[in-house]
Amino acid sequence: MPRINRQYRPQVFGLLQSAITSAIAALIANPKGMALGPLMLSWSTTWLLTWLSMIPVVLLAAPYVRRLTDLIVQRED
Repeated sequence: MPRINRQYRPQVFGLLQSAITSAIAALIANPKGMALGPLMLSWSTTWLLTWLSMIPVVLLAAPYVRRLTDLIVQRED
């Protein structure tokens, strides 16, 4: 299986993180008590829309979040 070049690691991380986070958020946002079939259709549609919306947010925010984290977290000096 071909692998993605190491230089794209932050972007791959952002894609995977946004996929997982939006999947959980979409599941929570769906109405409770739905039958499995309608729930899966509703969840997958909500998840895809949420994920497509979050990809640019996560990828654009990541460098700023890293810098802010560096300001907050103590160095290992």
